[in-house]
Amino acid sequence: MTDTPPLAEGYEISTDPDRVDRERVHRWLSSDAYWAIGRARDKQDRAIDGSLNFGVYETVSGDQVAYARVVTDRATFAWLCDVYVDPSVRGKGIGTALVGAVREWLRPHGVKRVLLATHDAHGVYEKLGFAPLEKPEQWMALYFQ
Repeated sequence: MTDTPPLAEGYEISTDPDRVDRERVHRWLSSDAYWAIGRARDKQDRAIDGSLNFGVYETVSGDQVAYARVVTDRATFAWLCDVYVDPSVRGKGIGTALVGAVREWLRPHGVKRVLLATHDAHGVYEKLGFAPLEKPEQWMALYFQ
């Protein structure tokens, strides 16, 4: 799959970390994202600082309307996480275009595997080529309490 879904008119995607509205991203994730409820602001800031960040912005106002974060070595592996679209712009294909842009940004770097975890958005990711793990019995995780 090589086609990147189009981004709705009036929006743009940027990987410029200086454009990330850290307060807005923290509010979204810590209060409305099931995987990050209660995440502390300093932890979110460290996550942003250590990651490749993608933002979707209104072209006129510059306001951020979506976010995705990628933890990657930019060579062999990537973990897509913290994908969030503001409720006011959902249904416009912004999330699909955002994840497509992440996929296309990673492709020329030779990354062979991009992982993610989702509770309820499998359909969005499947449209972009994501599939269940082929051999989940080979994967393990270390959980800290």
